[in-house]
Amino acid sequence: MIWVIIPVLFVILILILVNVRIVPQSKAFVIERLGAYCSTWNVGLHVKFPFIDRVANVMSLKEKVRDFPPQPVITKDNVTMQIDTVVYCQVTDPKLYTYGVENPMNALENLTATTLRNIIGDLELDETLTSRDVINSKMRSILDEATDPWGIKVNRVEVKNIDPPQAIQEAMEKQMRAERERREQILIAEGHKQSAILEAEGKKQAMILEAEAQKEAQIQKAKGEADAILAVQEATAQGLKMIREAAPDDAVIRLRALEAFEKAADGQATKIIIPSDIQGAAGLVAGLSALGKK
Repeated sequence: MIWVIIPVLFVILILILVNVRIVPQSKAFVIERLGAYCSTWNVGLHVKFPFIDRVANVMSLKEKVRDFPPQPVITKDNVTMQIDTVVYCQVTDPKLYTYGVENPMNALENLTATTLRNIIGDLELDETLTSRDVINSKMRSILDEATDPWGIKVNRVEVKNIDPPQAIQEAMEKQMRAERERREQILIAEGHKQSAILEAEGKKQAMILEAEAQKEAQIQKAKGEADAILAVQEATAQGLKMIREAAPDDAVIRLRALEAFEKAADGQATKIIIPSDIQGAAGLVAGLSALGKK
């Protein structure tokens, strides 16, 4: 009897060991019972019924990075280019991921390609090259909504490379070269303009300074002449004051007048008119001179 119990116990132990499963972190097991979905095992220790339950799918719940190959797309202005994208996605519902669609990652790749063609088809070449953020945002929104029934959440979409045809690239390079040359010419012209302006400003300032110097010199000269005239007038006034204070008699005044006419006679004048009162003074002086000789 014991030889029958021991094999039975051994078989039971083997069945228990085989049907006890440990689900690690960031993993999920989808369990089917008799061919129908039963439950989803998350992290921890689990036991399934032998011959009744089976693990239908084991999946990772980590974020996945799917780098899809370049896809040919046509822009609104009929330019064909190659664009490859990178999709960051994550499984959020293991049940939907298992039963929602056949080969979910392949379905996501095809959906990404068709969505990219639709978006680029509404853009022209220049818009496509400069609107990566818009393209990324639109694709993420569309893909995230479309993959909800598959248990996939699209976190981010990035346009990795945009490769226009070779002829377009050469034309763009020529355009960029012409633009750089145009900017260079503008900078050179601006430099010449600024130089001419600064030179004209320098000349203007020099002329202003020279005019101010001349003006100041004329002012100082006029002040000097005015001061000289004032000094002469003050000296004359002082002399007249002194003469007035000295109270000279008529003979002295006539004598001083005669001396003044004597100085005038030394000039270039050919005729001098002597007033009558001075003539009398002259006669007096001549008489005094004759008495002195006797």
